[in-house]
Amino acid sequence: MSGVPPHLARWTGLAGSMLLALSAFLGGAFPSGPLRSTPVSIWQGDNGPLILAAWAVGTGLMAYAWWVLRDGGPSTRWALVTVGLWLLPLLVAPPFGSRDVYAYACQGASFAGGISPYEQGVSALPCPWLDSVSYIWRDTPAPYGPLFVLVAGAVVKVAGSLTASIVLFRALALVGVVVSAWALPVLARRAGVPAKRAVWLALGSPLVAAHLIGGPHNDILMLAALVGGLAVVAAHPRRRDMLLVGGLLLGLAVAIKVTAVVVVPFAALAATAGPYRLRTLIRDGGWVVGGAVAAVVGVTIAGGLDFGWAGGLSQGGAAIAWTSPPTAVGQTVGYIAALFGAHIDALPVTRGIAVVVLAGLLVWLWWRARTRDPLYYAGLALAVTVALSPVVHPWYWTWPLFVLAATARRTGWFTVIALVASFLVLPDGTGLPRFTKTVGAPLMTLLVIVVVVRLVRSARAARQPVAAD
Repeated sequence: MSGVPPHLARWTGLAGSMLLALSAFLGGAFPSGPLRSTPVSIWQGDNGPLILAAWAVGTGLMAYAWWVLRDGGPSTRWALVTVGLWLLPLLVAPPFGSRDVYAYACQGASFAGGISPYEQGVSALPCPWLDSVSYIWRDTPAPYGPLFVLVAGAVVKVAGSLTASIVLFRALALVGVVVSAWALPVLARRAGVPAKRAVWLALGSPLVAAHLIGGPHNDILMLAALVGGLAVVAAHPRRRDMLLVGGLLLGLAVAIKVTAVVVVPFAALAATAGPYRLRTLIRDGGWVVGGAVAAVVGVTIAGGLDFGWAGGLSQGGAAIAWTSPPTAVGQTVGYIAALFGAHIDALPVTRGIAVVVLAGLLVWLWWRARTRDPLYYAGLALAVTVALSPVVHPWYWTWPLFVLAATARRTGWFTVIALVASFLVLPDGTGLPRFTKTVGAPLMTLLVIVVVVRLVRSARAARQPVAAD
C-alpha cells in the first residue's frame, strides 16, 4: 500500500468529484439550443476559467487518489463505499463530457415512434430534442445493438421528457455499476487477483465517474453484462446450466454494443476446465457461444428489429481524432506529404490495415489463451480492439480496464492509459484532441513505432534458445 492514508485519499477523491460536478453545473453538456457547428473554446464562454480550473483540479484530485491506492485500499468494502461517495456528486450533475445521452434519447424516441434507428437517423422523426444532438450524428443510423434500442425506447416512453429520460439513463448506469461491483470480485477470485484491487481499479477510475455516470454512457451497461457473464462462466466451469447463463449475459452485452463479441471466444475457452481439447471446447464452450447467439437473436426478434447495427458501426469513422492510433498514423502521413506539397488522405489505408491487424491479433491471442488464462487474454483482446479502432473515445478504455483489473497481475500499463484518457475531454464534451492534432498525431505515431519495435524485439528474444551455464 502507498504511504498516503486511505481516508485522506477517500476525501481527496470526493473533493475532486465535487469539483467535477461544479464544472458540469457551470459548463456541462447542456441541451440548450443547437450545438455550434464551428469549434468554440469553452474558455470563451461565461465562467470559462472557473469551469476549466474546476475540471482540471477535480480530475487531477480524483486521478491522484485513484492512483495512489491502486492496490485497492484496506478492503473490498472500503473500496465500494469510497466509489459510492465519489459517484454521489455526479449523480445529480447535468450531463458531463459528452452529448451522447441526447442521441440515446432521440434514438429511443425514433423507435417509440415506429422508425427503425438502423434505417434512418434521428432527424427523420424528427426527434423533439434534435437540437441537442451533435450535427455529425443526426443523420446516421444507430451503432448500438437491439437491446439498447429497446431500452432507449422504453426509457423515453416512461419518462416522457428529455430531463426525465436523462435521469433514467443515469439510474440505469448506476445499476450497471452495482452489477459490476458484484461481478468483479467473483471474476478476480477466479483469476487469483485481490478483489479489493479489482473493484478499485475498475470502478474507482475517473473515467467511470466522469463518463459512465457523468455522461452517462451505455458502455457501463455493456460492461455489467460482460463482466457478469465472465464471472458466471469462470465460477462454474463445466456446469452446463451456468455456462448457458454466462453465455446469455455475454449475448446481452453484445446486444448493447457489438464490440463485446470479441470476448465470447475467450469465455468459451474459460468454460473448459483442465487441458485444452477440441472435444471439450465444443462440449463446454458450445453452451457459452450458444447462449450468446440465442440472446442476440432473441432480443433482435423480440424487438422487431434487424441486424442493421453493422451499418451504424461504419459511421463511427466519421470522427477524426489522434486518440485512435491508426487514425493518428494516417493524419501524420498526410502532414508529412503536405510538407512536400502533396495532398494524401491516408486514413482509409491506415484504418483498413488496422482492421486486418486486429483480426490477426485476435486470432493469435485466442490461440495463446488455450494454454494460459483465457480471462486475462479476453482483457487483452478488448485492449487491442480499442487501440486499433478508427475512433477511440476516452471511455472506451473502460472496456479492457474492467476485465484486466480483475485478471491481470501487472496493472501499470493499462492504468496509465486510463489516467491519461481522463484528461482528454472538457465538461461540455469538447475533445482536447481537436485542438492538438498537429502535435498529438505525430506523438501518437511515434508511440506506435516504439511499441511495435519493442514487441518485435520481445518476440525475437523469446525465440532465442537459452544458453547453457
